[in-house]
Amino acid sequence: MANTAQSMGRLPSGLGICTSLPDIFYIPELIFGGLVWCLVASTYVFPSNPQGWVMFVSVFCFVVTFIWLVVFTCDGHRSSSGWAAADFGYHGFAAFLYLSSSVVLAYITITLKDIFYILDPKYYKINIAAVVFSFVTTLLYFLHAIFSANRWKDF
Repeated sequence: MANTAQSMGRLPSGLGICTSLPDIFYIPELIFGGLVWCLVASTYVFPSNPQGWVMFVSVFCFVVTFIWLVVFTCDGHRSSSGWAAADFGYHGFAAFLYLSSSVVLAYITITLKDIFYILDPKYYKINIAAVVFSFVTTLLYFLHAIFSANRWKDF
């Protein structure tokens, strides 16, 4: 067993994901991504196409990150050696998706400020909170990708 753990390098398993540097970001990514999802869903979705993109990104990344967390927790990554590269690839891709949706959400919130105020000022405040949490989530995914790249390089 020790030989297997030694050959897998620094990929965590079980509750070890709560202590390793790149993987400690899983829980905050899920929390802040879920907040973005809930906040955008609770507002008046106008216009629907850009806001739909934000919803797609937040739901997609939430679901895939949760599956990724479960795989690492249940030792599903022990069967193959490409998990370090896949971890970096996914989190880099998720950071790019979240950056694109964060910029779109910020643009829509700033551009349609007056319309949101006519409908209800709380929609504008909720959209501002969604923009802030979306950029925080982008930062978390980016940091996870950077630390995963370092782990992949050392692997």
